[in-house]
Amino acid sequence: MRSAPSKPSAWPVVKALLAAAAVAALLCGAPVPGLAQTSDLVSKTAFRVCADPANYPMSDDQGRGFENRLAEMFAEKLGLPVEYTWYPMATGFVRNTLRANRCDVIIGFAQGHELVLNTNHYFTSTYVLIVDPDGPLANVEALSDPALQGRALGVVAGTPPASHMARYGLMGKALAYDLMVDRRYEAPGPDMLAALRAGEIDGAILWGPIGGPLVKTDFPEFKVIPLVHEELPPRLFYRITMGVRLNEKVWQRQLNSLIRRHQDEINAILHEAGVPLVDDYGKVVRDLAQ
Repeated sequence: MRSAPSKPSAWPVVKALLAAAAVAALLCGAPVPGLAQTSDLVSKTAFRVCADPANYPMSDDQGRGFENRLAEMFAEKLGLPVEYTWYPMATGFVRNTLRANRCDVIIGFAQGHELVLNTNHYFTSTYVLIVDPDGPLANVEALSDPALQGRALGVVAGTPPASHMARYGLMGKALAYDLMVDRRYEAPGPDMLAALRAGEIDGAILWGPIGGPLVKTDFPEFKVIPLVHEELPPRLFYRITMGVRLNEKVWQRQLNSLIRRHQDEINAILHEAGVPLVDDYGKVVRDLAQ
């Protein structure tokens, strides 16, 4: 198995599954700035977001990510300004941001993670295969497809699709990219798609909220295929929530209320960004292009 060239100064980053969403709370009717009923630790004067400064297309310190747009939308509903605490999505991210009371919400967090209290999920997405729409892999819908045999595929090492690739004998020619990286110095998603453009690989396998938006904005010549037909574990779809501190049930309920009230607006932001959305069981691709 070939490995992507290593780069210096990489910090550990766990960013295989996360992607985008929203925040805040309504009192009764219209939002009243500074008066939301939250715990004593939640700011009453700003919508304080914990975020990675270099995790585009999800978030960055230039405000280009879809998580930035979601944060702005919910801050507007609350009548509060957005205030960011920037920290690489690495080991210690939750400890040094949310648990340190420097911010009050993480916009995108996988459901069921023990480090945070999860809100209700506001979208479900899946890993995708990205290929040349005119190439030999254009009609592939599952990693078990015989058309993938002998092909060089890019994949982030240690992610669920790599287990499927190993099962089907696809790792021999794989170009593996590191999972544990500091995105300020190393960018597996853009690097993988650049390798696909250069002909170094035949297909790229990425988490949909990363791969879909990158194709839409920077690699529009490629086709995004949601991997929704895998029947064996591990699963390739995940429900995404927001994360708050473990004891903040009131704040969690307020965010749940905002998600419920504004789900259509959330969906519109995700769809415009190019995030592939699937149903809660990861089986049906949701078409929001009405």
